[in-house]
Amino acid sequence: MALADPQPDPPGNTSGTPPRTPDAVAARLAPRRTRIGRLARAVTSPYYRYRHAKLFHSLRVGLAMLVSILATTGIDIPHGIWASVTLLVVIGGLQHHGNIRKKAAERAAGTLLGAARGRALILQQNLFDSLPLTYVLMSVIAGVCAWFAIGSAGYVALLTAITMCIVAGHGDNMIDTGLWRTLNVLVGIVIALAFSFALPLHATYSWRYLLADNLRECARIYTRMMTGVPIGPDEQVAVFVRMGKRLVQLRSLMPSVAKEIDLPIGKLDEIQRLHRSILSALEMLSTGTLSHPELRDAFAQQCGQEANAVRMTLLAAARALRFAGTTQFRMPDATTSNGDAEQGALTPCRDMMLDLQGPYWLAQRFAEQVERMRVLLKASEPNWNIEGGVRDAASVRA
Repeated sequence: MALADPQPDPPGNTSGTPPRTPDAVAARLAPRRTRIGRLARAVTSPYYRYRHAKLFHSLRVGLAMLVSILATTGIDIPHGIWASVTLLVVIGGLQHHGNIRKKAAERAAGTLLGAARGRALILQQNLFDSLPLTYVLMSVIAGVCAWFAIGSAGYVALLTAITMCIVAGHGDNMIDTGLWRTLNVLVGIVIALAFSFALPLHATYSWRYLLADNLRECARIYTRMMTGVPIGPDEQVAVFVRMGKRLVQLRSLMPSVAKEIDLPIGKLDEIQRLHRSILSALEMLSTGTLSHPELRDAFAQQCGQEANAVRMTLLAAARALRFAGTTQFRMPDATTSNGDAEQGALTPCRDMMLDLQGPYWLAQRFAEQVERMRVLLKASEPNWNIEGGVRDAASVRA
């Protein structure tokens, strides 16, 4: 039954309370709706989830733990703690969507293999009643798992040995104990896989935002050098330490990104190599000849205007990576400071001082690397622009 609209108060109302008109009710409900809208946008926003990745991951694991406890203790399943242990083993350390599928499958396979071997050990103990034989068999299985643990299937082998011990103990567990623990392991795996896809953080978003932050920082430092603005040594060290940390984080994300966006790892390696070269060239520019104020001012006077296109390319690429889902922030075309499409943004400076030939050559190489980075990002944009791909596909179906 729908609620009736509130009726206006009679004209003689002198109670001092606000009039109960529809507009007044809507005004009182507006803050609540606004908060709900902000919460919905925060939950669905990739950038917000990236900024608060630890919070979302902890909430996902916490809710999964609660479900595992209710699913086992609520119906009084014996040894239900092992469902929670399995849950933590499977998704406790998984965060990005790109590695959830592979890692969860590996951990589930290792857990199931270990449970099967644990049951087999309990059965042979019941048949032969020989603890020495059980210890030898457990040691042999552990040794075989250790052999395969140093390799591509290492985690599967490691979890096989661990789960074997959980199910069989030292061979002295009863068969019903082993079966209950196996059931709890399966329950934990199912709950873990169900929650592993709840509000996942795509590694592609983290990769894009980290790369955009570094490109924006490069543009800021490059602009200050090209305009003669001094950079203090402490600030310089702090900036390059931050960018170096992001560079290392990007390397660790690449396997997951390649799985998510179906992009060959070689392409990501090429972008990473160019990224590293850009940072190295920028650091050499800032710590070499241009660290002297008089030479930096002379270089800025002769080459500052020509270097503007490099700065604009860096900023445009950073905006495209950060706001890829909006049509106005696509990867830019090659431009020079005059706005003409051209391969190479830094044009030769006339009457160059001899002391500035080295910095000028390095600035040219920096401009070439920035342009190559732009070309690579533009060519791979259909892959990493997840929002744009979804939107374009929807428009095609329409």
